[in-house]
Amino acid sequence: MARALSTIAPDWWDYTTLPPDLLRDAARLTPEAIAGLGREGFEVVFYDTLESFYLAEALEYIDSWRASTPDNPVGLCGPIGPTEQLPLVAQLANALDLDLRNAHFWGMDEWYLDGREAPPSHPLSFARCDRELCFDRIRPELAMPEANLHFPAADVSAYEASWSGVRCAIMQGGQGEVKHWAFNDPPRRSGQYRDEPPSPATYRELGTRVVELHPLTLIQNARTSGGGNIPLVPTHALTVGPRQTWQADTVSIWHPGHHDNPFGFRLTALMISEGVADAAVPMSLLAGHPRVRFSFWRGGLGTCGTEMH
Repeated sequence: MARALSTIAPDWWDYTTLPPDLLRDAARLTPEAIAGLGREGFEVVFYDTLESFYLAEALEYIDSWRASTPDNPVGLCGPIGPTEQLPLVAQLANALDLDLRNAHFWGMDEWYLDGREAPPSHPLSFARCDRELCFDRIRPELAMPEANLHFPAADVSAYEASWSGVRCAIMQGGQGEVKHWAFNDPPRRSGQYRDEPPSPATYRELGTRVVELHPLTLIQNARTSGGGNIPLVPTHALTVGPRQTWQADTVSIWHPGHHDNPFGFRLTALMISEGVADAAVPMSLLAGHPRVRFSFWRGGLGTCGTEMH
């Protein structure tokens, strides 16, 4: 049977092309049912307050960096969404006198403009956000060396090479409305992918690269970072690839409740739990990763019931 056309953007793949029964099953999940979706290789964690949620997210940075030594360097790959944990990371590092000289950090993604990565002067620069909210706040005598901070660039060779010889303990991220991690968006519905999206195996071969962003991603980023000003948001970005993702010991996804919506949280958790991997829902491909953790703020779970506003 032919796959449905997207009801969001017919020239693209996305979650609206999935079988209707899968979408219905996801919408019916209660918080208790979500908590029960864990299995070997997939952990589901709930936090009752936003304070405990963001503190736990920040502690993933600290725990990863504590494990780093000169002979066995360790790093974390971190997101811009969420960002609330970043000042907490700096505060904890300073309070604990945590020496970061052997630790590493990879930024997940960056905007792509005019053939190059967005400069720090761009109002939406991810690298600048990481520095201003976290790394510039860490005391100089504790600070991570500049050579150990890795951000995607138009020439991805140095970024990809930085993953060799350093263990990535955690790849941390959020979930976008198109169900991506980083900017691993679903592809256009064209060429060899006109009738079916790429197979999970094909998608997993992708490394750090320039991606064209799904229209829903442009809308989301305008909403969360630009007051709804869609022309402000670049149409392309650099993003860490599945190939690097599978080098991380753990993929840790944080759901505070405002980057995606109640339906999206339920859909990807269900697909990963049941091993349903489909490139139209890139997050679902994590069903094949050996260690994935979804962390939810309980107050952000919401419901999928009809409610008029």
